[in-house]
Amino acid sequence: MAVSFPVSSYFSAIFIIGRLMSIVGISKHWNIMNISFKLSVPPLGVADKLSVDPSAVESASRDFGHIAKSVPKAVLHPSSVQDIATLVKFSYDSSVPFTVAAKGHGHSVRGQAMAENGVVVDMASMKKHRNGTGIRVSSDGLYADVGGEQLWFDVLNATLKHGVAPVSWTDYLYLTVGGTLSNAGISGQTFRFGPQISNVYEMDVITGKAEIVTCSPKKNSELFYAVLGGLGQFGIITRARIPLEPAPKRVKWVRMLYKDFSGFTRDQELLVSINGRRDRNALDYVEGSLLMDQGSPDNWRSSFFPPKDHKRITSLITNHGIIYCLEVVKHHDDQSEDTLDKEMRQLLKGLSYMPGFMFEKDVLYAEFLNRVESGEVKLRSKGLWDVPHPWLNLFVPKSQIADFNDGVFKAIVLKRNITKGPVLVYPMNKQKWDDRMSAVIPDEEIFYAVGFLLSSGFEDREAFDDQNEEILQFCDEAGIRVKQYLPHFTSRDAWIHHFGSKWETFQQRKHQFDPKMLLSPGQRIFN
Repeated sequence: MAVSFPVSSYFSAIFIIGRLMSIVGISKHWNIMNISFKLSVPPLGVADKLSVDPSAVESASRDFGHIAKSVPKAVLHPSSVQDIATLVKFSYDSSVPFTVAAKGHGHSVRGQAMAENGVVVDMASMKKHRNGTGIRVSSDGLYADVGGEQLWFDVLNATLKHGVAPVSWTDYLYLTVGGTLSNAGISGQTFRFGPQISNVYEMDVITGKAEIVTCSPKKNSELFYAVLGGLGQFGIITRARIPLEPAPKRVKWVRMLYKDFSGFTRDQELLVSINGRRDRNALDYVEGSLLMDQGSPDNWRSSFFPPKDHKRITSLITNHGIIYCLEVVKHHDDQSEDTLDKEMRQLLKGLSYMPGFMFEKDVLYAEFLNRVESGEVKLRSKGLWDVPHPWLNLFVPKSQIADFNDGVFKAIVLKRNITKGPVLVYPMNKQKWDDRMSAVIPDEEIFYAVGFLLSSGFEDREAFDDQNEEILQFCDEAGIRVKQYLPHFTSRDAWIHHFGSKWETFQQRKHQFDPKMLLSPGQRIFN
């Protein structure tokens, strides 16, 4: 149901005059809005929450990627869901609509959360006004109602106080709930529990028509499935109901090294084949990565390998160029600790990693989930965090992953030798995804997530972009049917090709829920 929000004719006039002045070049920053603060008639709606402060505008025009820049006209600092809906409705009813982009933690890398000449909604502002109510755990501990602006790190801490936690995560926890649900939310748990978009009971969403809608698989289901993985095209997520399960106390964390890619992928696929949500024999996390000549084997993640082993690991990398690292985790608590080692031995029995190159740790559950933070702290201390991140994330069909290794990892990445940052490669199960959702994955039962999570300097970013283009061109010419995760395309035809059989549904949903194309213009799908 649409919710009506009164906007005075006075405020409308001020806003429209401001837009017209901006269009003809008289005012760059909607300075006309400042006039309203000085008049005796107070503005209604959200006028006092729209900022044209240069620092706010500059912050909203950049993201974690430090690649794209799109300057909005203003930034909304909402204190309530209705503030956002009021803004969207004003644009929707306007004769000169403006675009609106919701920005969470700003972790996009290609300007996906920006709005050139529009309004960026600073979702973090909502957190300040929730008064501690942004994360509410149900009395029975079965779910949590979470604001779309909340960070997964805060969700973890809030739920652990009740002895429960979500089961599907991202590797990096300082992302917003609304942000990851608009994409998919993947990590080493995905093979078993599905992506984060497969772990949502219901949501509150503000559509492009300013309707505040509660949706679920049984209520307003078309919007529910559209929004999940919908790249922000159909609505702004303001609340999500996330299922919870009893939280483990600790994890057994193991890494194994391989020189042979076929053995590495064969073992990964074996481990992810045991994937029942209630199967006690299943692992809880499986990821793989590449170790290449980047100095210390711990240079991009939390310290794991014992310092005494660094030299021999480095020697392996020097001799082989690429070493493949298989990383697995098994949860446990006080009751299961005695049987854990036996279970792990059984699970890892017969794997083809190199003898003498298995390493293990036993750490707190929360410490494992937040493992990337220590790497962030190290990079920040060296001034290497706020730099360009020309990332490329792909889903690669299982049947073509060996060709991808030969043609990309060995023939492009190793040859160029410019990689600075993690390169992840790990399998997922299609059965854990819901095809009704907007997210796009390959049409094979097992496919691999491959993430080139690279950092560059401001002066050499072009070389990384060239590498990304070479990778995509190779896949196209070799017939490797990759799909981009966190996609970035610059043409409509490329987006149509990306969505494939889902394009018609995606387009119909856009016309249904955001007919004036107001939301998430930074994705450049319809704008």
